[in-house]
Amino acid sequence: MKKLVAFDLDGTLAESKQPLQEPMGEALADLLDVANVAVISGGDWPQFEKQVASRLPARADVTKLWLMPTTGTKLYRFEAGRWHAIYAELFDDAEKTKILESFDAALAATGFTPERTWGERIEDRGSQITFSALGQEAPLEAKEKWDPDFAKRKVIQADLRQRLPELSINMGGATSIDITQKGVDKAYGLKKLRDASDIALDEMMFIGDAIFPGGNDYPAKELGLDTVRVKDPEGTLAAIAGIVACLK
Repeated sequence: MKKLVAFDLDGTLAESKQPLQEPMGEALADLLDVANVAVISGGDWPQFEKQVASRLPARADVTKLWLMPTTGTKLYRFEAGRWHAIYAELFDDAEKTKILESFDAALAATGFTPERTWGERIEDRGSQITFSALGQEAPLEAKEKWDPDFAKRKVIQADLRQRLPELSINMGGATSIDITQKGVDKAYGLKKLRDASDIALDEMMFIGDAIFPGGNDYPAKELGLDTVRVKDPEGTLAAIAGIVACLK
């Protein structure tokens, strides 16, 4: 019997950087009636608040919800009437400088410079540095067309891994590459979740759209969790409905 269902966010629960749609909020509320729920993704807390926390119906039991920004290097819980951080693991200034310089060098070397960008392309999330190829404010339509098969980002990822062998570099969302401390990936975050929740890994399952080698959801499968790969939020809705029916 599974006690916790963990989800990726962008491409799984919602379109890239978009709020949960009402049917997804209702589906998660149904799931929270029968299990703990975790969301682990590369975005920082403000993005989680916008996409998830503020989009759940009033009936949702958020005391059973575990929100894990920046690939699990931060954990937020709802206690005493508000969301607050349980922990946060941050880069130091020297590490940040090296990462930013490496991004510039990798992009120059690989030649993946889009004709147009929307907003900043690199975001410092404290415990994670994230590159968004088209910029943080790029429209969904443009993002979906830029690298649908991850091929462009695999080239950039390979270059960055040569420059930053001491760090973890994974693809996420529609156009992003996330850099964290070595060993920090969704497996790392899920182990942190195990320790914080006292729920064993074999009592968890994971649902995501990037459960393939090089995808930032794949570490959950390598960790040994039961996983469900979905194509989009519509597939996630179907998966949740089946899980709720089984757990009831």
